[in-house]
Amino acid sequence: MIGVFDSGVGGLGILAEIRRLLPAADLIYLADHAVAPYGPRDLAEVRERSETVAGWLIERGCSIVTIACNTASAAALKSLRARFPRTHFVGMEPAVKPATEITAAGRVGVVATAATFQGELFATVVDRFASGVTVFTAACPSWVTLVEAGITSGPEARAEVEACIGPLRDEGIDVLVLACTHYPRLMDVISEVVGEAVAIVDPAPAVARQTARLAASVAAAGAGRGRMEFCSTGDAGTLESALRSLGLHGPVSLLPW
Repeated sequence: MIGVFDSGVGGLGILAEIRRLLPAADLIYLADHAVAPYGPRDLAEVRERSETVAGWLIERGCSIVTIACNTASAAALKSLRARFPRTHFVGMEPAVKPATEITAAGRVGVVATAATFQGELFATVVDRFASGVTVFTAACPSWVTLVEAGITSGPEARAEVEACIGPLRDEGIDVLVLACTHYPRLMDVISEVVGEAVAIVDPAPAVARQTARLAASVAAAGAGRGRMEFCSTGDAGTLESALRSLGLHGPVSLLPW
């Protein structure tokens, strides 16, 4: 079984791609709405919570856990691998490397939560891959709130997106990295704001592919009946609404955490 978790519904895009790649795998998704969003929280708090959530998924029989959240990956990926050495973890890494490979202007924008930028992972990625490239960053916490409320288009979404990435666009970026799994749900609005000259990098498909590659080497994870189960620690209604919008189906449980 493969477990996927996020603070809310953002990681469902990764889950949907995993399902496309692994139609027979049994999947369980946990939206940690009880403490969402992770972005504004202290990294130590996010790490502790991620260990609790991952532990629950492992107890349910998950041999692979995909951390469908950049903030949780930045805070906890290293500690999760140390605490649960028999479990395979797939984390999110800001897609700075592919962005630097396609930029012509040498000016890349990255949007994420504040916690993602504070983590060691982001600084390491920039040091490794952004030599000779100027990286501009913007924390966009309101976008998570919009997506959780189901607001992915219209004037309100447009205003929030413009406020966050308008300054990056004005800096002359030609690549924009979406380093939060909630953000792709605003893709149409983001594309309108930055214009056709700016390429947008969404790392979610690559994370799903890595999960599928890992599942191929872990027979128990790839086998199954194609079942999907969805859990929320605080807001089953929001999860159900997001599932309908993505055409995903499965039982939804509310966990009393």
